[in-house]
Amino acid sequence: MRPDTPAENVDHTAEAARLERTAGLYPEDAEALLLQAAAHLELAGDRPAATTLYDRLLSAPGGLDNPHLVRALKASNLWEYGHEAEARAIIDGIRAAAPRDPAPWVIVAESLEAHDELEAAQKTFTEGATLLLADVPEPPHAAHPLLFGRHRVRRMLGAAHDEWDLLADTLHSLPVSLDELHDPKRVWSLGSDNPAELEAEISRLRAELGAYREELSRPFPVAVLHWPADELAELIAAYPSLSEEYPSHGEHLAGIEASLTELSASGTANLGIVTGTVPSYEAFAASEGTSPADTDLLPQYATTLAARGRAVSWPPERGAACWCGSGAQYQACHGAA
Repeated sequence: MRPDTPAENVDHTAEAARLERTAGLYPEDAEALLLQAAAHLELAGDRPAATTLYDRLLSAPGGLDNPHLVRALKASNLWEYGHEAEARAIIDGIRAAAPRDPAPWVIVAESLEAHDELEAAQKTFTEGATLLLADVPEPPHAAHPLLFGRHRVRRMLGAAHDEWDLLADTLHSLPVSLDELHDPKRVWSLGSDNPAELEAEISRLRAELGAYREELSRPFPVAVLHWPADELAELIAAYPSLSEEYPSHGEHLAGIEASLTELSASGTANLGIVTGTVPSYEAFAASEGTSPADTDLLPQYATTLAARGRAVSWPPERGAACWCGSGAQYQACHGAA
């Protein structure tokens, strides 16, 4: 989520302004775009302006997809420029709310860790892991930072490995082990005159950099476009020629599952689904100078939504709700076949 480009290579203030303008053009993506803008402002050193953007999001009349994430980012930002009491109050509120998304847990725990509140950071990482992973057969990728962060903090505290730490070791795939990466004595090796110690530290740093690059380079999914029933009805009413593309909503949903299953069987990885809305689609068509009735525009629209971070991964994790919005578990709905 946070840009990883050094400030000397990017005008972060200008990039934040561009993202704010883009959010005005695509209100359905405003949450994601303004979060990116706030991150650029933090990197530019304008933390009060970043807080203003977080407050703008939290006061939005339509609500947010992930308000706990926004609050966590606001707390982390506030603490960095001296508003510790307010940051702690927000962190306590997030922990009490027990969000079902790993990201807020990771952000507030890392904020505590960054300010040497190691015991509180360990408790926060543990609360998040217990809530989100206790009954999960395999931790989702988004939850890995919870386990890795918990392992790191416990290593600094000198705690013995427990089941969560062993699971983190299992999930870690880099050549340098987590115990090495999280060794609290590493800081002393940076001041060593021993070439072997320095070479070992360089190897560990390269491994960490490789992990960060791997995360940052994860491409957006190959996404298939999904229209909810009311949006599809509105789309066909406005552009009747698209009825050839979408004979019925049921066939549309079945076609999505069939297309993704076929792509998966052919070896295509990182698949996803993006959900369209008519106003967003019409705005996209206008920006492309094309009629919304043009069927060639549909896959371009899907790709654009995926590039903006609007895709949800397919297939859903075991026990998760189906992507179609029915409320049923995926395995009992479109994943039944």
